[in-house]
Amino acid sequence: MHPRLVLVASVTIGLAVALIGALWSLADGSAQNGPRGAGVKDPDPAAAARIEMPAAATSLPAVRLRAVTAADPCALPAVQQALASGGDDAVIGAFGGGAAFRAAVATGNAPCIDLADPNRDWVVVNKIRPLNPITFAPSSFGDPALSVDGAGSVRSDVAQALDRLSAGADAAGVGSIALASGYRSYDTQVQTYSGQIAQYGQAQGDALSARPGHSEHQTGLAADVVSCAGGCGSIDSFGGTDAGAWVAQNGWQYGFIVRYVAGQTPITGYDAEPWHLRYVGVPLATAYHDGGYATLEQFFGLPAAPAYAG
Repeated sequence: MHPRLVLVASVTIGLAVALIGALWSLADGSAQNGPRGAGVKDPDPAAAARIEMPAAATSLPAVRLRAVTAADPCALPAVQQALASGGDDAVIGAFGGGAAFRAAVATGNAPCIDLADPNRDWVVVNKIRPLNPITFAPSSFGDPALSVDGAGSVRSDVAQALDRLSAGADAAGVGSIALASGYRSYDTQVQTYSGQIAQYGQAQGDALSARPGHSEHQTGLAADVVSCAGGCGSIDSFGGTDAGAWVAQNGWQYGFIVRYVAGQTPITGYDAEPWHLRYVGVPLATAYHDGGYATLEQFFGLPAAPAYAG
C-alpha cells in the first residue's frame, strides 16, 4: 500500500477509536453527574443500548438476596394445623424437627411459639420468667411405676417417659430410677421455699429453691430422681451414682435434660442439681444434646436469669 494511504487509514482508525471512547466517557459522565449540558448530542441508539447493560447488571445481587430470605415458618399450613390440633411433637415436626424449631425460636422467626405457655413442652420458667398464671396447674397427672413415698405425681406423659427412662437404665445395668419429687402446687412451693430460706438464709435459699410461681416443678414437667440400685438412695447422692452418670449421657433419648448442671449458675441462678430432670420431649432433647447446650436459656436464645427481678 502507498505510504500516504497507510497514513490516512491510520488517522481514520484513530479518530474512530477516539470518537467511541468519547461517547463512552460522555455516557459515564451522564450516569454519574445527571443530564449533559445543552449542545451535546446523545449517542446513537446502539451505543445507548450498550451503555444500559452495566446498570441492569447491578440489580442482580438484589435478586439473589431476595431468593435466600427465610420464610416465616408460622405461616406454613402444617404448622398452623399442628398448633391448633396437634401435640407438641407434631408442631416441632412441622417446623422441620427439633434443630429447625430451636433455630426459628432463637432467631425470633417463630412468633407463633410462646415460650411462656405452661401447657407446652418448650415452656421456660426461671427467676425472671414466672408462670402465667402464677398458680398454674397441669391438666393431667400420672404416677410412674417407681417412686418413693411422698414423691407426688408428674404430668401423665412425663410419667410414661420416666418409666421408659428407668427401664433403659435398668437394661444398661445401672439400676432403676425412681421419682423422688414431682409436681408441686403453688401452695406447696410456698412451703418449700419458705423452709429453705428459714434454714439457709435468703441468698442460699434462692440458689436451692425457686420462689412460688417460678418453679419448674409447678409445670409437672420436672422430676427429681434417685437411683434404686440395691435400694433407693437420696437425691443428693444421685450425681455420684452410675445411674446419675448414665442419665446425664442418655436422658435425652427419653426426652429429658439435666436442667441445672455445674458451671451454669450465672445463667440459671441455681447450684448444680444432677437429680433435677426436665422433660422437653424427644425432638427438643435431641437437638439440645446434639447442639451441646447446657441451659434452656442458651438453647432458646433467652437472657440469663441469675437473680429475681425484684
